[in-house]
Amino acid sequence: MDYFRCVKPCVESEIGKLDYVILHAPGKEIEHMTPENAHKFLFSDILNYREAMENYRDFEGSLQKVTNVLHFKDLLIDILKDNDVKEHLVFSICERENLPYLNELLCSFDPENLATALIEGYDNKNLKERYIFPPIPNLFFMRDASFTMYNNVMVSKMATEVRDRETMIWNAIFKHSKIIDVEAINPIDRYSMNGVGSVEGGDVEIARHDIILSGCGARTSKEGTEALLEHLRSLGGVRHLITQELPLEPDSFIHLDMVFTFLDRDRCMAYKPVIMNNDFKTVHYEVDGYNYTRIREENNLIEALGKLGMDLEPIFCGGGDEYYGPREQWHSGANFFAFAPGKVLGYARNYNTIEALNQNGFEVLKAADVASGKVHPDDYKRCVVAFEGNELSRGGGGARCMTMPLVRQAVQW
Repeated sequence: MDYFRCVKPCVESEIGKLDYVILHAPGKEIEHMTPENAHKFLFSDILNYREAMENYRDFEGSLQKVTNVLHFKDLLIDILKDNDVKEHLVFSICERENLPYLNELLCSFDPENLATALIEGYDNKNLKERYIFPPIPNLFFMRDASFTMYNNVMVSKMATEVRDRETMIWNAIFKHSKIIDVEAINPIDRYSMNGVGSVEGGDVEIARHDIILSGCGARTSKEGTEALLEHLRSLGGVRHLITQELPLEPDSFIHLDMVFTFLDRDRCMAYKPVIMNNDFKTVHYEVDGYNYTRIREENNLIEALGKLGMDLEPIFCGGGDEYYGPREQWHSGANFFAFAPGKVLGYARNYNTIEALNQNGFEVLKAADVASGKVHPDDYKRCVVAFEGNELSRGGGGARCMTMPLVRQAVQW
C-alpha cells in the first residue's frame, strides 16, 4: 500500500467526488451469528457468508473503478507490525471485554493472524462456546464506528458495548498508521462534561462545509448531538447543525441515512413518512464560534436546508407509495452513497426506488457491468449503480453504511 502514502482526510460534503474510501468485505465473522445471538449483535436476521460475499463483490468492484479503495484489515495489519502497538491494543481490548487470560495467546499471533482474530474471533470448537474470543460481525458497516468531518476523523461513541472493539481498533489505526495522516476525535470524550452520550456515523451527514445534519434517535443521543455542536463551535465561523428526530423502532430507523441521503447538489433521497412528518422534530442550531447560538424548530429537513440556500428536490423511497415505501425502506431503500455529484450506489432490489431515480434523470447501471468495465459512470451526467443486495440488505444497512470516505473533492455549489 506504499503508493497510498500519505492520505490526509478531508470531507466537506456528502457528494464531492470521492478520492479515498475505506471498505471491509463481510467475512467469516458474520457466520458467528445464530438465531439465539443475532439480537445481541444488533442483527434482526442471520446472514449467509457466501451469498453476502457475492453481493459485495460488484459493490466493491464498482468503487474500485471510480476511486482509491483502502481495506480496513490491511490498515490493521500494518500497525500490528509494531510490537508496542500490538500489545497495547490487545491488552486494551482484553481488559474492556474482561478477557485478560487471552493476552498472551493473542500477542503470540503474527500481525495477519492477529488481525484475523480481532475481526473474525478466535475459534475453539472443543469448548461449549464456539468462540473464546468473539468476532465483530458489524464491521462491514464501516460508517457507524467512524466518520470523516472536515480534516478530522471522528471516532464514534457507540450506543452499544458490543461494538466498542471497532472504535478501539479505529483509534489505533488513526493514531499509528503510516498511510493515513489525521487527528482522531471522539466527540463524546472531548466535549461531554461527564462522558455520557452516543454518536454514530450513520446519523451524521455533511450537507455543505458549513452545514451538518444529525439524526437523533436510538443510536445518537441528545448528548451526542450537543457534542457535535461543541465541535462546530470550536471550528469558528458561522455553522449550522440540523438535528432530525427519528422513530425509536423498528430497527430500520436506527440512523438518519436510513431515511435521508444526498444524491446531487439539488437532489436527495427521502423516506416520506419520517422526513415530511411534523411529528418528528427538526431543530436548527446556528453558531458563530462561541459568540452566539440560535435555535429554532423547522417544518422539515428539506425546508430547513432550503432556507440555507440548499434547494433540494426530494425523490422518495419506494416512489413515495404508501405500501412499497415502507417495504423498501426496511431494506435500506433510502440508503444511497454518492461517489460524485449525481452518481450514487444503491441496492437493485428496491425496484420502485430505483425506478423513481430513473424517472428523475438517473441512468440505471448494473454494478456488475461497472465492475467489469463494460460501462463507466463517467459517461453519464447522473446515474445509479445498482448492485445485488438480497443478502447484504438483511444485515440492516446499505451502500452508505458500508463505506467510510476519507477524501472528497470540493463541490462547486
